[in-house]
Amino acid sequence: MTRFDSLQAWLDWQEKLHPRPIDLGLGRVAGVYRQLNPEQKKPLTITVAGTNGKGSCVAFLEAIYRAGGYRVGAYTSPHILRYNERIRIDGEPVADALICEAFSRIDAARGEISLSYFEFGTLAALKIFADSDLDIQLLEVGLGGRLDAVNIVDPDAAIVTTIALDHVDWLGHTEEAIGREKAGIFRPGVAAIIGDQQGPRSVVEVAEQVGATVLQMGNAFTYQKQVDGWEWRSADTQISRLPPPAFKGEHQYRNASSAIMAIKTLQPLLAISDDAIRQGLQSAQLSGRFQSIAGSPRILLDVGHNPQAVQTLIDYLHEYFPEVRIHAVFAMMRDKDIAGVLNMMRDKVTTWYLAPLVNPRAASADMLETIFQQQGLDNVRSGFADFTEAFQAARQNTGQDELLLIFGSFFLVSEYLSKFS
Repeated sequence: MTRFDSLQAWLDWQEKLHPRPIDLGLGRVAGVYRQLNPEQKKPLTITVAGTNGKGSCVAFLEAIYRAGGYRVGAYTSPHILRYNERIRIDGEPVADALICEAFSRIDAARGEISLSYFEFGTLAALKIFADSDLDIQLLEVGLGGRLDAVNIVDPDAAIVTTIALDHVDWLGHTEEAIGREKAGIFRPGVAAIIGDQQGPRSVVEVAEQVGATVLQMGNAFTYQKQVDGWEWRSADTQISRLPPPAFKGEHQYRNASSAIMAIKTLQPLLAISDDAIRQGLQSAQLSGRFQSIAGSPRILLDVGHNPQAVQTLIDYLHEYFPEVRIHAVFAMMRDKDIAGVLNMMRDKVTTWYLAPLVNPRAASADMLETIFQQQGLDNVRSGFADFTEAFQAARQNTGQDELLLIFGSFFLVSEYLSKFS
């Protein structure tokens, strides 16, 4: 007998079941996975880890494989509007009933083992994908890599995108330490695609130690922008006249290049034409990354929540909105480098509007105000009852030729899209 009859009831229960919302380690979740899938049945698998760029890589891979005619599953997190967005088959979120059925099976298989919210979701995705006759599954690591629940599955190719300081309480206080955790997804004899040629040495070291096939940006593959598009190159392959990636920003060429490298390593197993790559680069979809909303004023959404992601936002603003006055609706989680982000954006934002979020991890208004004061920023408006009130105040005070930027958290972008899109 199933425990609950609605997806929301399952999710509400899962949030309270485990004593810690983040509990890294594979012992509990791997044990339940073996009960669910004793034969370890899985489709061809690409796992993606990194500080920033994971979602973009998965989106490019998903669109390209679909353009090639393959049946594709994609597991990502967090979601923007609906939990179902985390588990997609052929680009469509799976139905509530399918997730509830998977949750019920997981609940029966776990016995007395306590699982976190994320572990339940990961197991549900893997169970649904294993039963759905997929050609390939794409798995985005939630946090870290080595001890993340996604890592219970051995990938057939693995990508580590960029590395930056984030989640330091769990992953370490240096980029070398964090890189070592992210590289925990690499396997012996399997392609280890490293999307940052300037990243910490630890990522390459781990790949070499486990005997993975190291394919690093700048060495094994690279890209070059041209007048009529761009070109991707590896030691033995070249693809010319590629269209610009669907997502804006220089970093998206690096993410797209890493995705192409993964596709090429699996070419003997799933053949993909250059035309399918071109089509997928253009058709990829991803909410909340430099997402522009036309109108007066123009609105820009970005989920960037650490200094590295915010640097790419600054580069984007310099390129596409030079000399434009920017007003920002802002919130961040309290465990993020809020001061670092504010220091980077201090010369870009004319007025800040602090938006309250109903989330236990969110920085409170008092905490944000204190950090703003410490940074010497006084162009701040606060005291709003909720996101809607903060947004409406910002929109009213943003001129038609100015930009209203909403950034700092997935949850903030979700608030906007759920109420105003």
